[in-house]
Amino acid sequence: MYPAERTPEPRPEHPLLNHHSLEAAQPELSRRKVLQAASAAAIGAMGVGAGSLPGGAWAAGSDKPEKEEVKIGFIPLTDCASIVMASVLGFDKKYGVKIIPSKEASWAGVRDKLVNGELDMAHVLYGLVYGVHLGETGPKKDMAVLMTLNNNGQAISLSKKLADAGAVDGPSLAKVMAKDKREYTFAQTFPTGTHAMWLYYWLASAGINPMKDAKVITVPPPQMVANMRVGNMDGFCVGEPWNHRAIIDGIGVTANTTQDIWKDHPEKVLGTTADFVKKYPNTARAVVMAVLEASRWIDASLSNKNKMADTIADKSYVNTSVDAINQRILGRYQNGLGKTWDDPNYMKFFSDGAVNFPYLSDGMWFLTQHKRWGLLKEHPDYLATAKQINQIELYKQAASALNISVPKDPLRSSKLMDGVVWDGKDPKKYADSFAVRA
Repeated sequence: MYPAERTPEPRPEHPLLNHHSLEAAQPELSRRKVLQAASAAAIGAMGVGAGSLPGGAWAAGSDKPEKEEVKIGFIPLTDCASIVMASVLGFDKKYGVKIIPSKEASWAGVRDKLVNGELDMAHVLYGLVYGVHLGETGPKKDMAVLMTLNNNGQAISLSKKLADAGAVDGPSLAKVMAKDKREYTFAQTFPTGTHAMWLYYWLASAGINPMKDAKVITVPPPQMVANMRVGNMDGFCVGEPWNHRAIIDGIGVTANTTQDIWKDHPEKVLGTTADFVKKYPNTARAVVMAVLEASRWIDASLSNKNKMADTIADKSYVNTSVDAINQRILGRYQNGLGKTWDDPNYMKFFSDGAVNFPYLSDGMWFLTQHKRWGLLKEHPDYLATAKQINQIELYKQAASALNISVPKDPLRSSKLMDGVVWDGKDPKKYADSFAVRA
C-alpha cells in the first residue's frame, strides 16, 4: 500500500515561480538582510530584548538551557514559518538558545533523524510522532509533542485532467470513479501523517474506501506538483504552498481545504524524543517560548504575515514565489476553476494561544484513524498514550511565562465534515463507529 517515496524527473520552473534563480541570489540576500534588520528594530521597539520579559529568566541560573544550539528539522511548507521566524527574528536568543533550522527532503528522513539523534527537534506531522511512539510503520521510539505549530491550511488537490472529466469535489469524484473504472492513484506525505488521515477521511466521506477503491502512494511535499505534472497521481493531500502552486502551474485544482474537513484542526507540531525532553528540559522549554513568540508575531498583523511569506519563500526554506505563499495565509483562496473566496479559517499560528496548546484529544484523534485504517491492529490505551507524548506541563510553564492563556480542559470538542463529533471521551467507540474503514 505504501511504496517508496517517488523522486520526480527534473523539470523547468514555471515562469511565475522562478524568482529564486541564481541570477536573483544576490538581491535575495540583500532583501533578507533588510528584512532581518527591520524585524530586529521592531523587536527592540516592542521591548523584547534579552531578559526584558519574564521569559528572559529562563536563560540564567538553574533554568539555563542545557544545550545552547538546537537543530530543528523542517520540510519546505508554509507551516514551518514559526520555526524559521523564531530563528530569523532572534526570539531564540532571548532564551539562551540558538535555533538552527535544517531543511529536510522527506518526512521519512525527519523521522529517521529524530530517532537517531541527528535532529534535536522537528516541525513534524502530528500523526508521525504518534506513529513512531507506537512503532506503527518503522522504528519504535518514545516521542514527545512540545506544542502545536498551526491549525488549518492544507488542502486536497485533484488533477486538472480529472477536473475536466467532472471530478471537482468528493461526490463528483465518486461519480467519475464509478463511471470510469480504472486504477486511481492518490498521494499523501507519510503513512501515519496528517495528510494521509485528511485524504482518507475525505474520500471515505464520499463513499470511497482508500484501502480498496484506490491506490495510495507516499510522496514528499515539495515533489507533489512535479509528480502530478508527469501523471503519477490523480490527486494528493499536502500542505501549502503546493496546492496553490498546482493551480499556478495549471495542473491541479483545489477540491477541498482541510479546514472544510475539520475547522481549526491540529496539523504540524514541534516534535522531539522523550529522551531529549528528559535530558534537556530547560532547552525544550526555551525553544517552546521562542517559537510561541514567533507564532504570536506572525499572527499579529497583515504586515507581519507578508514579511513572513517574503522570508520563507527564500530558497533556503520553501523555495517558491512569494505569491504562492501569501494569498492563502491571508485567507484568499481560489480553486483553479474560477471560484474565489475569503476563508476565515485559513492557516493560523497563534490565535491568542488557542493554536499551540497540545490538546490530548488532538493526538488521540490520529490514533483513532490509525486504528480505523489498519495501521494499528488493536486499540491502544488512547488517553495514556497521549499523556505520555504531549508535554502539557512543560507547555504550560512556557505559556505562563509569556502570559499566554491555557485552556482548562486538555480535551476539546469538534464537529467534522460528516457531522460526527469528536471529543476524546470514548475513542474506542469512535474509532469503531465508521462505516467505511479498513
